[in-house]
Amino acid sequence: MWIHEYKDWTKFYWDIDSLSSKLSEVRYKQGLLLGKMSSLGFELKQEASLSILTNDVMKTSSIEGENLNTQEVRSSIARKLGMDIAGLIPSKRNVDGIVDILLDATQKYNEPLTKDRLFAWHSSLFPAGRSGMHKIIVADWRNDKKGAMQVISGVIGKQTVHFEAPSADRISEEMNVFLNWFESENKIDPILKAGIVHLWFITIHPFDDGNGRIARAITDMVLARAENISNRFYSLSSQIELDKNEYYNQLESQQRSISDITKWLLWFVECIEGSISNADEILSNVLLKAKIWDVINKNPVNERQRMVINRMVESNFEGFMNTSKYAKMTKCSNDTALRDIQNLKSRKIFIQNKSGGRSTSYRLNKDL
Repeated sequence: MWIHEYKDWTKFYWDIDSLSSKLSEVRYKQGLLLGKMSSLGFELKQEASLSILTNDVMKTSSIEGENLNTQEVRSSIARKLGMDIAGLIPSKRNVDGIVDILLDATQKYNEPLTKDRLFAWHSSLFPAGRSGMHKIIVADWRNDKKGAMQVISGVIGKQTVHFEAPSADRISEEMNVFLNWFESENKIDPILKAGIVHLWFITIHPFDDGNGRIARAITDMVLARAENISNRFYSLSSQIELDKNEYYNQLESQQRSISDITKWLLWFVECIEGSISNADEILSNVLLKAKIWDVINKNPVNERQRMVINRMVESNFEGFMNTSKYAKMTKCSNDTALRDIQNLKSRKIFIQNKSGGRSTSYRLNKDL
C-alpha cells in the first residue's frame, strides 16, 4: 500500500527523541550562519542572497533534468529584485518563470498559500501550456484521463513504478486539508514542518508536472517564515541535487510506508544541515569578491573588465580566461580583449599561466 491509501494518512507522527539531538545541532548551525550574514553590510547581504537564489533556481531545475543558463538566472533575479549589477543579459521565459515562483515564495513568505497562488506558480512554470513536447493541464489540478499519475523509470515494457499518486477525484479535498494545515498555528519546529510540507505536497502530486519544483518552493517559504527574513542564505535544492538519487529513494521509501515519518524527517534535517554547511563556501566567495573590489576600485577598471572579473570570482566559473573567451563574454573584438587583459595583467589583477602561444590563459589573482 502507498502511504495515502491508509485511513487518516496525514496524521503524521514521529519519534522526537530520535530527532532532537540532530535538530538541535542544525538549529545551532543555522543560528551561526544567520548571525554571520546579519553582520554583513547591505550590499554584501544582497550579493550573498543573489548567489544563493541563483544556485537554488539552477539546482531545483537540475533535479528535474532541466539545465538552465547560470547568467540568465542571475540576471533575471537581479532585475526582479532591482539590483544594480554589471553584465546583465536577457533571460528566457522559462527562466523567468521559475525565478518568479522562488521569489514569490521567499520575498512574500508571510502572504497566505492558496489554491490560486499555486495555480499562478504553475502558470509561471509552464507559460506555453506544455512540458517539453507534451500538452499538460496548467493552473488547475490534474485529472486521470490518461491513466493514474505514476512516477516510473525504465524502458517501455520493463518499467518500475516508484510511486502512484492519489486519484484525481481526491485532489481538491486533499489540497484543502493541506492548505488549511499549512496556514494553521502549530507548535511544530519549523524545520520539521518544512519536511512534513515537502513530503505531503509531493505525495498528493496535484499537478500534471512541476510538483517537485513547487514543493521545494513551498519548503523554502516555510523556512523563510521561520527566519522572518526574505533573503535566502542557504539552498536546500543545492543539497538535494548533490545526491538526488538518495532524495528519490527516501521519498519512495516513505511513500511505501505508514504515517510514521521519523526516518524521512531525519534525512530531511541532515539535508538542511548540509545546505547550511555548503553556504559557508558561498559566504567566503562573497567576502573574497568584496576584498578584491576594495583593491581594484582604488583605480577603477572599465565596464568590460568589471564584467569579466565579477564572472571569474564566482564559484561556478570554470577554467581560465583567454582572449577569445573574453571577447565573447564582453562582445568586443579580440584586439580590444587583448588590450584589456594586458592592462589587468600589468596591474597584477590577472596572472598569466605557464602555457603560452595559442594556449595562453590567465587566472584571477585571488591574493590581490
